Amino acid sequence: MTQSFRLGDLCHLVRGESPTLKTEVGAYPLVVTAAYRRTSSTYQLEGPTVCIPLVSSTGHGDAALHRIHYQDGKFALADLLVALQTKDNQRCDAKYLYYLLLAKKDSLFVPLMKGTANVSLKERDIANVHVSLPSLAKQKQVVEYLDELSLKIQAANTRLNEIGEHFQGMLLSAYNRIVRDADRHRLGDVAPLVRRPVLVDPFTEYPGVSVRSFGKGTFHNPPLQGCDITWERPQLVHAGDILISNIKAWEGAIAVAKPEDDSRYGSHRYLTYVPLSGVATSRFICFFLLTSEGLHHVGQASPGSADRNRTTSAKVLLEVPTPVPAYKEQIWFGELFEKVEAARELLTAAAAETQALLPAIINQIFNQQESGGGQ
Repeated sequence: MTQSFRLGDLCHLVRGESPTLKTEVGAYPLVVTAAYRRTSSTYQLEGPTVCIPLVSSTGHGDAALHRIHYQDGKFALADLLVALQTKDNQRCDAKYLYYLLLAKKDSLFVPLMKGTANVSLKERDIANVHVSLPSLAKQKQVVEYLDELSLKIQAANTRLNEIGEHFQGMLLSAYNRIVRDADRHRLGDVAPLVRRPVLVDPFTEYPGVSVRSFGKGTFHNPPLQGCDITWERPQLVHAGDILISNIKAWEGAIAVAKPEDDSRYGSHRYLTYVPLSGVATSRFICFFLLTSEGLHHVGQASPGSADRNRTTSAKVLLEVPTPVPAYKEQIWFGELFEKVEAARELLTAAAAETQALLPAIINQIFNQQESGGGQ
């Protein structure tokens, strides 16, 4: 047997007071619209609380609410969220309300979001939302089940991360073994800079390729029409090129172009280095540049302090002292890397499936309850 309640009758609504970026850091959690927590030197609220963002998660005129939050203890709340604290904990379990609203946010809150550029929710609209609650015993049963499931999923994700770290440690161990007695040469002597500028045709499309930071590989950009290209000077990319962003190299925007990247185009801000056949491999040189030693050299070639002002000098990079073990050892290392990469892809897929499990089960439970079914 369920009862319907208006959220404004069920809960106290309290608007957050802390500016997200200007709050003094401290010992208390600061709940913001993002998934992570910042910190605050003071607290505003205490006790089990549901926190709902008042602004769209995507902006750009779209109504979307990617997440709501649950927080207990003493904490601060950013001024872009509103807190819901239950008035009667014998009627409503706050954690149950969190799970319920998480499952129903797209149907309960998103349709209420208004605006053009800044799409937002109003507190009075949240207060007028109606929810159905089963008995308190049933609420606690659902919370216990979902909390236990959440802990198991966290443990599984922790284990997957540990396996990923083990793989990285194995690669580093193999790398250290083959470079121990290796000679060192200028990067430019083993992997010279190669530029392939394109004469832009205004009637031609140029599919793009870019590099993620932190050694996370390449990704594709939508094609640019030649007539829309202004300041950029596209450079042709071949599979096996070492692509280095000259504005983000210092944070690991370095990757090997994959077969599917072949014949795409990088901005002139991407430097392309091509190892000499029989001397060095792209995979080995890229791995070296992403080690702590390699990134130290890349950082030295990227002077400046501000993010966008740390431009990497292609000329200085050519001088980086690079270990060059026997070519057959580099080939062996590349084969090991490919096996590890395949295993990492399986781990990533498993982590994504695990991450999607809890929301799917939450939705299933509350959809069943809405239709009159059980847990």
